Amino acid sequence: MKLTADRPYTNPEKAARRLMEHARAFEPVQDGRVYIEKINGPFLYQDNGTPAEYGAGLKYALAQDWLEIHESGTYVKILQAGNDLFA
Repeated sequence: MKLTADRPYTNPEKAARRLMEHARAFEPVQDGRVYIEKINGPFLYQDNGTPAEYGAGLKYALAQDWLEIHESGTYVKILQAGNDLFA
């Protein structure tokens, strides 16, 4: 008997790609800013991701140069490599 279900975002790359989908769905405000709550809210509450999966996905997206996060942590910007994912 299997007691737990497989989680879809345990792979950081899958979580990062889902975060990028949320970031692309939001209309950026000044200077291409996407507020962090516009990607973490849907990931955590609509997709039922865990905070650990969110953190791993965000770190992966930053390491791949898909996103750039402001030092305050309030917003991200989608970089060229991130745009190329959806080209």
